[in-house]
Amino acid sequence: MIKIKHHGATESVTGSCHELRLGQAGVLIDCGLLQGSDAHGAEDAGLIDFPVAHIRALVVTHVHIDHVGRIPYLLAAGFDGPIICSEPSALLLPAMLEDALKIGFTRNRRLIEQVLELIRTRLVPVPYNQWYPLVLEQTGYALDVRLQRAGHILGSAYVECHAVTPAGDERIVFSGDLGAPDAPLLPAPEAPERADRLILESTYGDRNHEHRATRRQRLQAVLEHALQDGGTVLIPAFSIGRTQDVLYELEAIIADGWHDLEVVVDSPLAANFTQLYRQLKPFWDAEAHARLEAGRHPLAFDQLTVIDSHTDHLKAVDYLARSQRPCVVLAGSGMCTGGRVVNYLKALLKDARNDVLFVGYQAAGTPGRTILEYGPRNGWVELDGERYSIQAQVHQIGGYSAHAGQDDLIGFVQAIPVPPAEVRLVHGERSAKEALAQHLRQRGVPRVHIPDVS
Repeated sequence: MIKIKHHGATESVTGSCHELRLGQAGVLIDCGLLQGSDAHGAEDAGLIDFPVAHIRALVVTHVHIDHVGRIPYLLAAGFDGPIICSEPSALLLPAMLEDALKIGFTRNRRLIEQVLELIRTRLVPVPYNQWYPLVLEQTGYALDVRLQRAGHILGSAYVECHAVTPAGDERIVFSGDLGAPDAPLLPAPEAPERADRLILESTYGDRNHEHRATRRQRLQAVLEHALQDGGTVLIPAFSIGRTQDVLYELEAIIADGWHDLEVVVDSPLAANFTQLYRQLKPFWDAEAHARLEAGRHPLAFDQLTVIDSHTDHLKAVDYLARSQRPCVVLAGSGMCTGGRVVNYLKALLKDARNDVLFVGYQAAGTPGRTILEYGPRNGWVELDGERYSIQAQVHQIGGYSAHAGQDDLIGFVQAIPVPPAEVRLVHGERSAKEALAQHLRQRGVPRVHIPDVS
């Protein structure tokens, strides 16, 4: 019997970890970190609270921390199988986990290198659209997996699992995180040719994103405010995906004549990932390649400054807090749970000249969610145990989310030639899942299920 178990991402949008159980063997799809209110303390963030001795392989959909952050803990729990991922993800994953290890696992450089080297030896890069057989000895089952472009970040994939059992065969698809059709740099995801069961993300299951042209106009309006009063536009951004998307759009605005606009990336990790993105140009979409052929450099333009050292970071925070020079700063973390963005927030939130622009999802229980909800009411946010009043203007442009909107998710399901017999909704808050479930049922999906943690 084939079973699907869930070890995360059923209550909210973090901790993605799903298990495909075939007899006495199991395969994990992602093993992500719990964040925000999903983690009841730091000791729970990386918790492996399920048996792993029967797990034969881990398949990674993409390298965001809420999908890969528990991998070191999984190894510590005894997992000794391969880690299957796309070719770009194989390049990006060690860099992502190195940062995660330093923040939440250990500062011991030697131990970090040992863990990263172990992970590198386990990585199995698989090209897109190519079946890869998994060995399930003595189970009576056969399983092949195939990765297809998900359009979320570079290297992202949804996973097709073709299982052959004594009773027949079944195609089970795990969406991972799906991207919006007009995301910068990436081709849009295409629906699978078959999905008997679909495990589908629902981050934005209750809403749609702005059109790309609209969101660029809104971004430009925020920048105009900064230019007028000499304030800073602070963009909390994930180091991989969102940072590169926003840089791509800022380059287009600058190319249209905004040559005096200064852009700062204050994150060694984001700078590292931006460099890796440049190395992965073969995986960019046609629009991005057209810019390159025109002599433009979407991720390396003249007005872009990268801050690396902590000393330079502190100087930049102090300078921007005192100066009247307009600037755009991208700093991590994307949900304001830590990292250099916190120092910027402490220094800039109190000044109405400044703007905080959210371009990604803010999970419940994070400082980012608090600023988004209470900033428009001149409320306060707690950072490192202290309260900071919010006088800066607060904006959100959902169109820059790397996630598909409601219509995109519905379209993905409807494009499958034969509707899935079952769709399971994960990776979303309850309201988003319920809204998406209602729409899918109205469109004839036989069974839509909202699971709990197994």
